[in-house]
Amino acid sequence: MRIVIAGAHGKIARRLGRLLAGRGDTVVGIVRNPDHTTDLTADGVESVVLDLEQASADQVTDVVRGADAVVFAAGGGPDSGVARKDTVDRGAAVLLADAAEAAGVRRYLLVSSIGADSVADGAVPEGMDEGFVAYLRAKLAAEQDVLPRTGLDTTVLRPVTLTDRPGVGTVELAPHVEHGEVTRDDVAAVLVGLLDHPAPGVVVELNGGSTPIAEAVAALS
Repeated sequence: MRIVIAGAHGKIARRLGRLLAGRGDTVVGIVRNPDHTTDLTADGVESVVLDLEQASADQVTDVVRGADAVVFAAGGGPDSGVARKDTVDRGAAVLLADAAEAAGVRRYLLVSSIGADSVADGAVPEGMDEGFVAYLRAKLAAEQDVLPRTGLDTTVLRPVTLTDRPGVGTVELAPHVEHGEVTRDDVAAVLVGLLDHPAPGVVVELNGGSTPIAEAVAALS
C-alpha cells in the first residue's frame, strides 16, 4: 500500500511509519519542519515538507494523489495556543480530507481523542482547562466535518491517555471505554490494523486492554 501520514514526525506517526515501512509499504510523511526529514528517512519514510496551516488544497492533493489511504496524526501540541488547536487539529484535518477527496483517495484515518464528545453543544467539562477544551472542540469539529463526507471512508480513532511504555499487543477497542492509558506502540499497531481492515464510518475509542489487536480490529467489521 501507499500511505500518506500528516504530522509524520509525531510520536504515534513515527511508530506507524516504521511499522508500515518495515513490512514493505510505501509511506509518505508530511512534515512542517525540514529538520525532521532526516529522522523520517532513517525510518524508511519518504518526506514532503509542507505546512498544513499554510498549504493550499491543491498542494496537499498533489501529495496524496495515488495513495491507498491517508492518516491524520498531526497536532498543534500541548504548548500551542487556542488558535493553533483550531488551525491544526481541525483545519489541517479538514484540509487533508479535502485533498483526499480531490485525489480520489477514499480511506481516511483520523486520530482524535478520548473525550471529544464531552464538549459537544458547547459543553465545558468541570475542571478542564481552556486549552484542553479548545483541543477537544477542534478534534470534535474535525470529526463532524469529515465523517459525513460520502467521498471518504473515514474511521475515527479516539485513544485515551498515551504512554511511551513498550506496547503489549492487547487493547480495548469499543464505541466507549473507560479513561485509562494505552501505549503509543499499541495505538500505531491498531492504526496498521485499521489500514488492513477498514471500518468506514466508525468512531471507536482505544484503551489498554486484554484483547489481541488483530482480534479487536476484526470485531469492528
